[in-house]
Amino acid sequence: MRQCELCGCWESFYNPIEKHHVFHGRGIRKLAEKYGMTIHICHNCHQGPEGVHNNRELDLSLKRQYQERFEEEGHSREEFRAIFGKSYL
Repeated sequence: MRQCELCGCWESFYNPIEKHHVFHGRGIRKLAEKYGMTIHICHNCHQGPEGVHNNRELDLSLKRQYQERFEEEGHSREEFRAIFGKSYL
């Protein structure tokens, strides 16, 4: 059984755990996969009323966190921009 990386709830039939690509659109999903920029979250945190797809602040917060991690791993901000189109920091 899997656990939501945002709220900590356990996967259930009514609230499955789903993979969210922190960066997406126009071929970016494949890059998110390549660089490990995905998060496993429950359906409510993914698509619910306050989920990442409906909550701009949560979406931007995840983007900032994953960009920070990318830079902490030794990549430059310019490299991030070249790959993902813009900086969120």
